Amino acid sequence: MKKIMSYSVVLFVLTVILLLIIPLPAGLVDVAIVINMALSMMILVITMSIHEPLEFSIFPSLLLITTLFRLGINVSTTRNILSNMGSSGQIIKAFGDFVLGGNVVVGFIIFIIILLMQFLVITKGAERVAEVAARFNLDAMPGKQMAIDADLSSGLIDEQQAKHRREKVQREADFYGAMDGATKIVKGDAIMSLITTGINLVGGTIIGMVMGGGEFTTVLNTYSIATVGDGLVSQIPALLISTATGMIVTRAVSEGSLNEDVSRQFLAQPYSIMISGIAVAVMGVIPGMPTLTMLLIAGILVGGGYYLSRQIKAGPAMALPGGAFGDGGEASHEEEQQSQEAPPVTEEEYYKDVNNVYTLLTVEPVEMEFGYSLIPLVDESVGGRVINRIIIFRRQYAQDMGFVIPSIRLRDSSGLNTNQYSIKIRGEEVARGEILTDYYLALEPENPEREVDGIETIEPAYGIPSRWIRPEDRERAEIYGYTVIDPLSVMITHLSEVIKQHAYELITRQEVVRLVENAKKVSPELIEEAFPNVISYSLFQKILTSLLKEGIPIKDLEIIVETILETASEKGLRDVDTLIEDIRTALKRTITRLYCEDGSMKVVTMDSELERTMVGSLTKGEGGYYLALSPDILQSLISQMAIQMRKFAGLSQTPVVLTSQVMRVHFYRLIEQFYPNVRVLSFNEIANNIQIQSIGSLVLDNTSRR
Repeated sequence: MKKIMSYSVVLFVLTVILLLIIPLPAGLVDVAIVINMALSMMILVITMSIHEPLEFSIFPSLLLITTLFRLGINVSTTRNILSNMGSSGQIIKAFGDFVLGGNVVVGFIIFIIILLMQFLVITKGAERVAEVAARFNLDAMPGKQMAIDADLSSGLIDEQQAKHRREKVQREADFYGAMDGATKIVKGDAIMSLITTGINLVGGTIIGMVMGGGEFTTVLNTYSIATVGDGLVSQIPALLISTATGMIVTRAVSEGSLNEDVSRQFLAQPYSIMISGIAVAVMGVIPGMPTLTMLLIAGILVGGGYYLSRQIKAGPAMALPGGAFGDGGEASHEEEQQSQEAPPVTEEEYYKDVNNVYTLLTVEPVEMEFGYSLIPLVDESVGGRVINRIIIFRRQYAQDMGFVIPSIRLRDSSGLNTNQYSIKIRGEEVARGEILTDYYLALEPENPEREVDGIETIEPAYGIPSRWIRPEDRERAEIYGYTVIDPLSVMITHLSEVIKQHAYELITRQEVVRLVENAKKVSPELIEEAFPNVISYSLFQKILTSLLKEGIPIKDLEIIVETILETASEKGLRDVDTLIEDIRTALKRTITRLYCEDGSMKVVTMDSELERTMVGSLTKGEGGYYLALSPDILQSLISQMAIQMRKFAGLSQTPVVLTSQVMRVHFYRLIEQFYPNVRVLSFNEIANNIQIQSIGSLVLDNTSRR
């Protein structure tokens, strides 16, 4: 029995094919019509209840089966109508009598309207949507595959998740491709129904008059009832299936079932409902209108909209102080479920529970606040793309540096001007900027051909003189040599540069453990040997923090751990500075790649006499060695650095100062407070095949020596 059930679909299709050949009595035809209607209704309900099209991936094949079933019923009913003098069961007769209502002309007009509505509106529209969806999905496949590969390589997903996502992308492409072809079947079914209707009416009338010998009026009445009834019992299920087809191919951006989406999105717009009610009320006072009916409907709309607006204002009290939008990460399913189940409470009621007050003590790793005018850039419900751009930056930074930026809390702030934004690290503001959302930012070149009218400003990320220009001046500015950037890119670039500068502050002990566990998947023996017997997590955090602070990628954890183990076996782990210098030497290819361009690295060197003087000034304190230079020498170095840094202004390379390995870390600590973006490298950190080009030198000023 179980085996027979597994072939139930095959047996059903074979039975449908037999309907095309074997005559069915009127009673069995009624049964088939009821099954067809029930099946069509079931399919429509399913398409309205699913969350995404792939949940009903058998729909294209099911569409073919139901169309074949409907055509088989059509053949059987046509055979009975033509051979039984217009009789083909009670359902067809009942539909015909009900629709015609004693008037053949009106009945036929209603039937033709239903047929054309299905053919020209629903079927044709669904066919076009399916065609476009299939083409767009096929075009987007390479990009989706690349995004999956990027997430896999950055560690955001594992191999199993990547495999599942690849399969889903392939299934989506196959599904929409199949739907593109399946909609042609629905279109052909509508045409066939029109042909069958004509055959039933014309052929039945001829047969009734010639073979039956009846009067024209009686014959026409009989076959009209049968024709309209047969057409309706065929077209109503076809209309349901066509509607289901349109439903399933237009579910591209839905988040839940159709019932959930319609309810949520309509009820989220109370003011639109109220405005519509007011418009209906205004129409109700037009002379001749049913005033009472229209005012009743208007009152329901206005009252319902007002009630919903009150509910919305009371409900989001849990959008705690600051009006948080969310973050650049993803909320867990549990958090989302809890937020949906939590009853709406006011802010005062929420903080009555002392445990909830502790939520205010949490310090966000990275936080970004926005003025009122910038909210549309952040709010995804109105097309804001800030979160998407943050996700892209996080993925790229993880690939480049080997460190995953934590979630970024995004919220509005009444303390900022309308066009301002603020970036906070660990709860404290580290940067602030201002953008004009209706303008473009034009970065001024050194020697522009002409000036462009605009509002003068400074680009926030790099401090470049710029102008806010109108959109219509964009092309002209580019012709004059300006680099034109949209406002969102200005803000995201500023955010990314701030995070890069402060990434070392974001690497917590928990994140270090996660990085180590991730490396353990690739090199389990190495990690087990190192942690925690040889290397403590505290020491490892200090090493990674130091590397990130100077812009060194920590992606190759294997090399870093191996170098620590090697140094530990030879020298021990007492001198952390020496250990970090050994790691930097091991990462020389990575460091060289960062600052090398076309096989050449432009650097500022240090005069040998200056270096000897600095080595002689090294003094040991409680925290290790430090430079004890005289104020004159220090002032001279700072002045010289300002001159040398200007030489890098026209270059795309980061400013680099080259020293010996002994002096590198001490000189970096000396100048980082004055020039945080300058990189200090030693000769041991540069690959052998790179040509070093000195564009300046730091010397010992004789006046400062005296």
